Amino acid sequence: MIRKYFTEKRSWLLLLAVLQAIIIFVAYVDSSIPLLPVLYIVMLNTLLCLAFVFLRYPRETRFYRSLEAWDQIYDLQAVVEPGSPMEQIVLEAVSAQTDRYKRESSVNYQLLESEKDELLSWIHEVKTPLTAMQLMIERLTDETLQRQLMYEWLRIHHLLDQQLHQKRIPFIRNDLFIEKVSLAPILNKEIRALKSWCISKGIGFDVDLEAEEVLTDGKWLAFMLRQLLTNAVKYSEASDILIRSSEADGHVVLVIEDSGQGIDPRDLPRIYDKGFTSSRVRQESAATGMGLYLTRQVAEPLQIRLHAASTPGQGSVFTLTFPRENDFQRLTGM
Repeated sequence: MIRKYFTEKRSWLLLLAVLQAIIIFVAYVDSSIPLLPVLYIVMLNTLLCLAFVFLRYPRETRFYRSLEAWDQIYDLQAVVEPGSPMEQIVLEAVSAQTDRYKRESSVNYQLLESEKDELLSWIHEVKTPLTAMQLMIERLTDETLQRQLMYEWLRIHHLLDQQLHQKRIPFIRNDLFIEKVSLAPILNKEIRALKSWCISKGIGFDVDLEAEEVLTDGKWLAFMLRQLLTNAVKYSEASDILIRSSEADGHVVLVIEDSGQGIDPRDLPRIYDKGFTSSRVRQESAATGMGLYLTRQVAEPLQIRLHAASTPGQGSVFTLTFPRENDFQRLTGM
């Protein structure tokens, strides 16, 4: 701020310096004027001007410092009363800008809410014919055709589910219900949903749950597991997916390990980025780059730590470390 202040006052300070230089020059060329007293007067003038500038600095910058605070919170109450006509002009312009910003934000928020509600309504309506389609597919006698159609049905269902939860994630903290949740029913439900796909690819599940209960929100945990299991099945062939749970230092740790194609080491730091697809699967139209991104978005409010490890050609391991009860109590201030 002090550098900007002196930059703004540069022309005035330059004018004062020129005036003092003129006085010294006149005393130098006019022998009738004693030079030493003039130098003394110039020095006093310079000291007085510097003292005046430094004394005025806090008062003249107080208004602009408050504007910096306004720029962070958009609250005009943080702006001090203007001390000059020019500051009054700035305040009026800022007030008009703030009012316009609030109006536009309100309109945009209402439009986004309307679009979100329409999209959620559409997704729920689409689920009805999808359910009917699933029943019709299950009645097919041609097993090859049935598996192919069920795979495509799963893809559509998975994409709709991602879209539904993506729209809900910004409001997830209003939807959380933290309680003791049993892992087995959630895992069994998600595995059953992938049954036909797993059968066609020769994939099985090896589940060993030493720790059976976790502290979390069951609905959102199911969504996270759905993304991880779907990825494990998608990139695996004729192998078992290992699911293990244990307890370490009061935390329940859930590990999902597959023997698929793995993740390139250079891609591993970016797998949670929105829209990122691994260089190994970039040509596959089935990859959207949203599954792991949404998983991370849900994990943060649930206080679940995600860790991924992978070796290309040997598979990937995703580790979910669940919080202890005390962690949620500190978070909520209980």
